[in-house]
Amino acid sequence: MQRRAYRLTGFFYLLVIICAGLSQGYIRGTLVVPGDAAATAAQILGHGGLFRMGITLDLVAFLLDVVISMMLYPMFRSYGKTLALISSALRLIAHPAIGSLNLLHHYMAAEVLGGAGFLTVFEPAQLEALSLLFMQAHTYGYLIAGAFFGLHCLLLGIQIFRSTEIPNLFGAFLLGSGAGYVIETFGNFSLPGYEAYTALIVGVAAAIGEVSLTFYFLIKGKRAS
Repeated sequence: MQRRAYRLTGFFYLLVIICAGLSQGYIRGTLVVPGDAAATAAQILGHGGLFRMGITLDLVAFLLDVVISMMLYPMFRSYGKTLALISSALRLIAHPAIGSLNLLHHYMAAEVLGGAGFLTVFEPAQLEALSLLFMQAHTYGYLIAGAFFGLHCLLLGIQIFRSTEIPNLFGAFLLGSGAGYVIETFGNFSLPGYEAYTALIVGVAAAIGEVSLTFYFLIKGKRAS
């Protein structure tokens, strides 16, 4: 059963990484032009299907995060039941709760450009600005979720240190990931203007911590068979 839990957790985590990478890194990263409402609107209207696909990919990732949270709890509860419960709860709050609701901003960014009759009271430039505002709101909603997810990663890293099944190296990597998420969230809210640096920090830290743990779960689940 433990072998299967490792394998499934790793598989679901890999799917989350792929979905989130495509939605955040590729779709929003290429279609949203920071500070340029007209260009962003043109990109959204010209690639409407792709833009909406970002919502689907994120929603799939968030649903999988529910499963991952529930699988991590029994995997680590013997090393601290309360700690495992808090860690799983933080992951549930981060993306399945906050992240899912935040997708409304992504959706509305396209909806206001869709030509609905009741929006004709606005000028085209106003609708473009409103669309970009929704995308900025989505960005900050993502950051809020990141604070909860960062704390989850920190606690999960501590649980790995307590465990006898997973090498401490992966716990250290995950502590780095958690710190990266927390730095990005509080850094962007408290010290605006350094977003490029905090994005780089969390990108590298998450890639090392979460990707390495994902493949460890997959390999451990296979080797144990």
